[in-house]
Amino acid sequence: MLSVAGTKSKAKGSQGQFPITQNVTVVEGGTANMTCRVDYNDNTSLQWSNPAQQTLFFGDKKALRDHRIELVRASSQELIIRISDVLLSDEGQYTCSLFTMPVKTTKAFLTVLGVPGRPDITGFTKPAMEGDVLTLTCTAPGSKPAANIRWFRNDKEVQGTKEVNATGKSFAVRSSLQFQVDRREDGVAYTCSVEHVSLPNPYMTTEVLEVHYAPHLEITHSLIIPQEGQYFKLECVSIGNPIPEPVLWSKDGGELPDIERMIVEGRELTITTLNKTDNGTYRCEASNHLGTSSAEYILFVYAKDFPWPTTDPNAFAQHGPDHALIGGVVAVVVFITLCLIIVLGRYLARHKGTYLTHEAKGSEDAPDADTAIINAEGNHVHAEEKKEYFI
Repeated sequence: MLSVAGTKSKAKGSQGQFPITQNVTVVEGGTANMTCRVDYNDNTSLQWSNPAQQTLFFGDKKALRDHRIELVRASSQELIIRISDVLLSDEGQYTCSLFTMPVKTTKAFLTVLGVPGRPDITGFTKPAMEGDVLTLTCTAPGSKPAANIRWFRNDKEVQGTKEVNATGKSFAVRSSLQFQVDRREDGVAYTCSVEHVSLPNPYMTTEVLEVHYAPHLEITHSLIIPQEGQYFKLECVSIGNPIPEPVLWSKDGGELPDIERMIVEGRELTITTLNKTDNGTYRCEASNHLGTSSAEYILFVYAKDFPWPTTDPNAFAQHGPDHALIGGVVAVVVFITLCLIIVLGRYLARHKGTYLTHEAKGSEDAPDADTAIINAEGNHVHAEEKKEYFI
């Protein structure tokens, strides 16, 4: 892999007499072609030297014994050499010299990219237990410049903690990710992605987390309103890892009373024909190595002629008593009653009753009540009316 920088280097002075070079970037282990040329030459020689100022080629003559360095082309106007299996130590400033009087030189920089190693994830516990704290570490050695590491939880990027250590001319990059494990992490894929200028595509490695956790059970039922004579099914839905099993069914704390009608198949309990004797509390129980869980369902079997439908929960709501309507009717009746009581009271208060009291006339002079009445009757023409009010 070889790339050439877009800028050219040449010394000051007449362009035709100064050598022209180009900077080169190559991946470690690749091949670099170093080119030096002049626009015209009067038969003087061109020379390439390495960063240590050791002559590599003088014209077509090889000066340094290194089997990795070969001549590609040599002429009075051009000198091209090839460096194979490039090492990080080959990086540096190379010199092309044109042997005129005085000697004219131009520099070209060889950049060697260190390809990172394949990433490796450590810290996985298989299986992990719910509640554990895991620290995942992804390492990418041997990069130059330092590689970039990214973490992904499934397809979503998450942030890790990066650490870069220099090892000679290359870098070892590490990134760590710490989190507490819960059951939602079961089956989650954690991916470490290593990006580097030397890679056309990132290096990736993935580990899938397995989490063990205690079971949780729930019971689902096939009918909203179970009625006599119907087919009825209960299912014990279990969540847990490892899968909790076997599932054990019981009724009212004991064994199932009618094994001919009550059929157990795995997690399902089926009652082929319901009757009133099936009323009671049904319980399912299952366990794994982390714990035991159970769930209960209270069954009440309605009469066969029960008017509400048994399969449509919306129909149940339609045929059930409308409590809001009943409450409204009661409130209206109470209000009307109170209004009638108030009206009747006001009517009686306005129509007061009157009567004559005969004891009033002559009672002052009469020795007793009988005499007072007689005196009053005799003078009833002049008697005053005494009134009493009834409220």
